[in-house]
Amino acid sequence: MTTPDTTSAGQTPAQRYAAYRRRTSGNGPALLDFRTLYDFELDAFQLEACQALEDGSGVLVAAPTGSGKTVVGEFAVHLALAGGTKCFYTTPIKALSNQKYADLVRRYGPEKVGLLTGDNSVNGEAPIVVMTTEVLRNMLYAGSQTLAGLAFVVMDEVHYLADRFRGAVWEEVIIHVPDSVRIVALSATVSNAEEFGEWLHEVRGDTAVIVDEHRPVPLFQHMLVGTRLYDLFVDTGKGRDRQAHLNPQLTRMAVEEVRRNKVNQGRRTGRRRAPRPQRFRPPARPDVIERLERAGLLPAITFIFSRAGCDAAVLQCLHAGIRLTSKEESEEIRAHAELRTADIAPEDLRILGYGDFVEALQRGVAAHHAGMLPTFKEIVEELFTRGMIKAVFATETLALGINMPARTVVIEKLDKWNGEAHVDLTPGEYTQLTGRAGRRGIDVEGHAVVVWGPKVEPASVAGLAGTRTYPLNSSFRPSYNMAVNLVGAVGNERARTLLEESFAQFQADRAVVGLARQVRKNEEALEGYAKAAQCHLGDFMEYAAMRRRLSDRESELSRERAGARRAEAARSLEHLRPGDVILVPSGRRSGLAVVLDPGVGRRSDGPAPLVLTVNRSVQRLSIQDFPRAVEPVDRIRIPKSFSPRNPQDRRDLASTLRTKVPDDVREGRRRRGDSAATDDAEIARLRADLRGHPVHGCDKREDHARWAERYHRLDRETEQLRRRVEGRSQVIARTFDRVCAVLRQLGYLDGDSVTDEGRRLGRIYNELDLLTAESLREGLWDKLGHAELAACVSALVYESRQPDDATPPRTPAGPAQDALAAMVRLWGELDAVERDNRVSFLREPDLGFAWTAYRWAKGDDLDEVLLESDLTAGDFVRAVKQLLDLLGQVTDAAPRNSHLRKTARRAMDAMRRGVVAYSSVA
Repeated sequence: MTTPDTTSAGQTPAQRYAAYRRRTSGNGPALLDFRTLYDFELDAFQLEACQALEDGSGVLVAAPTGSGKTVVGEFAVHLALAGGTKCFYTTPIKALSNQKYADLVRRYGPEKVGLLTGDNSVNGEAPIVVMTTEVLRNMLYAGSQTLAGLAFVVMDEVHYLADRFRGAVWEEVIIHVPDSVRIVALSATVSNAEEFGEWLHEVRGDTAVIVDEHRPVPLFQHMLVGTRLYDLFVDTGKGRDRQAHLNPQLTRMAVEEVRRNKVNQGRRTGRRRAPRPQRFRPPARPDVIERLERAGLLPAITFIFSRAGCDAAVLQCLHAGIRLTSKEESEEIRAHAELRTADIAPEDLRILGYGDFVEALQRGVAAHHAGMLPTFKEIVEELFTRGMIKAVFATETLALGINMPARTVVIEKLDKWNGEAHVDLTPGEYTQLTGRAGRRGIDVEGHAVVVWGPKVEPASVAGLAGTRTYPLNSSFRPSYNMAVNLVGAVGNERARTLLEESFAQFQADRAVVGLARQVRKNEEALEGYAKAAQCHLGDFMEYAAMRRRLSDRESELSRERAGARRAEAARSLEHLRPGDVILVPSGRRSGLAVVLDPGVGRRSDGPAPLVLTVNRSVQRLSIQDFPRAVEPVDRIRIPKSFSPRNPQDRRDLASTLRTKVPDDVREGRRRRGDSAATDDAEIARLRADLRGHPVHGCDKREDHARWAERYHRLDRETEQLRRRVEGRSQVIARTFDRVCAVLRQLGYLDGDSVTDEGRRLGRIYNELDLLTAESLREGLWDKLGHAELAACVSALVYESRQPDDATPPRTPAGPAQDALAAMVRLWGELDAVERDNRVSFLREPDLGFAWTAYRWAKGDDLDEVLLESDLTAGDFVRAVKQLLDLLGQVTDAAPRNSHLRKTARRAMDAMRRGVVAYSSVA
């Protein structure tokens, strides 16, 4: 499906149709030339998007994973080279940047393509530069000369802007890229692509929105029950009446499993017989791979939401003797792995478990997760893409756009740990994972397999599989770094205006538009109600307000007296004794009853007497049965042998109750309660005012009152809507104002100007940017050695995977320990300032990597460092590279020729060694 582009506003239908035909023809000269680079025909959505680019429009392309969206980004590269301009190709993760860089180098040569990530800087002035989105954001704020001649920015995986940690960067780039630059936004299929396209049109100008929900390789859904593979859906009907329904076999098995679990639960409770074994046990991982191999469904990616689970799966396959490769493939795999690891020292390879890694590779099995050394992950990606590796066990990070498709995707569970709790997979996550199934040009169909297990309901799987799209929601919010950069570039007022152009505010405003429209409709209705309530004798709305005040006061007084009566009733129940005859005043338990047990202390809400009624019923009463104090009306003797469980005893006592108590008592001594309003002065005054009002004597008074009551109810609803509108309007700008208030209080802004300290903050791009700047200003690191500095700065980038209540981490003694303690105190002061200004951006520094960073910077061996840290090689390398990135920013922010600048450089040189220095891009 394609949607008309948003550039068609103001055109006639004929003009719009002509533009559409031109775009879908693909006959533009640049596009005709570009099409010769491919050995397959471009799809209609690719042609339409490329032609829109050639016609001078920006584009948003929303299409399923594996459909070929990147062809449109590559056409932007082609246009830039043909026109002598530049194209920046941005990706959300470094692995994607490295992969795209390699693809473009193969096509255009290394002299025309550059790479800029936090780890690598290669040919940054080339006409085509691949980079992470953060790098481009930093260049925009710095006013980099590299931006000169930029004509296109490709934003791959632009739906990443929904990410709550990093998503704001995408919006910053879209808002701040020069107007002359065209945006090529490539997104997964989202349900609100048109809304996103409207926003792009608003902030970027002409933007064509192309949505295609067709998968080039059909995807079939299955469930694996034991070792049997079932289709998730079955078709019924023929032709146009054909519909897909949940497989009834799976439904029956689910019902049977629930019944079986209930039986087992009863057996466990009874403790008599052992529970029956599960009928359908989840198969072992090696069994799953063997089943897929027999069905011809390899290569497969099995998503396991645990790094340890991925590694364990590989070991299980090795122990089971699985071998999925030929002798020739095995030899080729070893040769490739040895070539890619030739620069890694043998002792480091031994520490990293290279032997087991290669043995698994040679059998066609591998893990893929963030805990692996980046080089090892790249080897897996390369071999899997070449068809050498047949089974990969991966965490969900593999689904983030890396070009690594399979014939089959297996999902073990439908929930995962998100760092805080176990949460269910969303339809969007399920779509992203299963989107890896089906290799274009290789497979005629892809397969998604969900493994049957506890808590895996076929209906839930069908719900996930049947929801193809999900909404794209902004996660944008201002940061301290963003604020000083914006104010420094365009001033405070213009900065507020720019932030109000964010997709977050656009979405909030869309909601506000609907609410505001309802407010306007309500206001029109209120005018009509007020007119209908008019009275020729006077102001009826004033009279109606007086009636409401009277009603409110009567209700308030009634509640007060009811509360007092309940308290009095509770006190009276405490004085009851066995044998007291009482009158239960109302409800289905009303009538005479004799107290068997006063029930004092049985409940927290008051006494609960056990009574026998005249109908021989034994009941436990409560305070709710007595709206006012209860007084015994008589007493009767209860035999000592009386048992409430004995029917004859109950009959005899009920008979005594009926014969002993006089008829007038059985009729009930019901006292009429005093009127709630008999002695209240305010009520008396309000009633007098009402009687004296001119409209009180109107013969249509009650008709007017009905319209006035409608007015009152609608006015109350409208006021609630107004508060909701106010809460959503300018929400981003209000947050920006609070951020600026913090910065002014701390001296980073002076009115509408950025101070020297503010300019330094503007060069720090980190989640704890303000704490970093404050540490620099306070001189906390000025006298540290290089290893001590590495330890301290690590606390600003590292986030432990351990729970908060884990054992306090080890830190270096001496100056580093003092500096870390000072940083934590400084964070506490900043946290108080944030609370005063109603913002909360800064997390507490994490000391969990300080000792490891210190030892690595001191030159300790890898095996010793990893042994003490409990980190995987991949986590260690990633943490060090994040630390190197911030140390580089500290170097830039420190005064020229200062001791701190020299120390930071020395720390970077000391840490950029061994496994940290290995890179897939030379």
